[in-house]
Amino acid sequence: MRLGIQSYSLRKLSYENALKAISDLGITYVEAFPRHLPPSNNTEAVIELHKKFGTKLVAHGVNHLKNDEKELRSLFEFANKVGIEVITADPDEDALNLINDLVKEYNIKVAIHNHGPNHRWGSFKRIYEYTKKLDYRIGMCLDLAHLVRYGENPIDAIETLSNRIHDIHIKDVDSRGNDVIVGTGTINVKGVVNKVKELGLNTPLMIEYEPDPDNPINGIIRSVEFVKKILQ
Repeated sequence: MRLGIQSYSLRKLSYENALKAISDLGITYVEAFPRHLPPSNNTEAVIELHKKFGTKLVAHGVNHLKNDEKELRSLFEFANKVGIEVITADPDEDALNLINDLVKEYNIKVAIHNHGPNHRWGSFKRIYEYTKKLDYRIGMCLDLAHLVRYGENPIDAIETLSNRIHDIHIKDVDSRGNDVIVGTGTINVKGVVNKVKELGLNTPLMIEYEPDPDNPINGIIRSVEFVKKILQ
């Protein structure tokens, strides 16, 4: 299984310094936060930057996807050239048919991110209803903290969407729903990881550490250590 870090965890750093920190932690896989790495035509520089730190860019997002073929195709071209496997997204509903065509053309997955209780894609059930008749490459980016705050069970989401779970943001919350170090809160992270194993999914597990953005390293280290123990 592929354990990585969402670069949003290091959002106060430049992208280069975030990659250095990720590399220093012994982590290979990265999901790039768009403000860290805006899609551009300078793809060779992106590839070289990741080579420099021995990291692999496997996901990018969360991206707002509108029903605009030129804009969407530009994003897919960028993803294709730099080797991104999964575009994590907040798509407009009327963009889904176009996205369906593009995931087949580029063989790149789009994972709809559940972004909290008041978000249009807050429920995994709604994501499933909108994606179940589309190509399997359109699915879900499962954010554990947001789903628990919504009132749904992440393990139920994995069982329902199965091979449409294309990315998981590994997070934890306390009893009041506040983000905490992974392994110190109320979310059954071990159960989530074991369910992914049980179903044989090759889903990237991206630690997204939200507390203490000015000094996140210790929390990230402890979160990584906790998940690595589960993966052993």
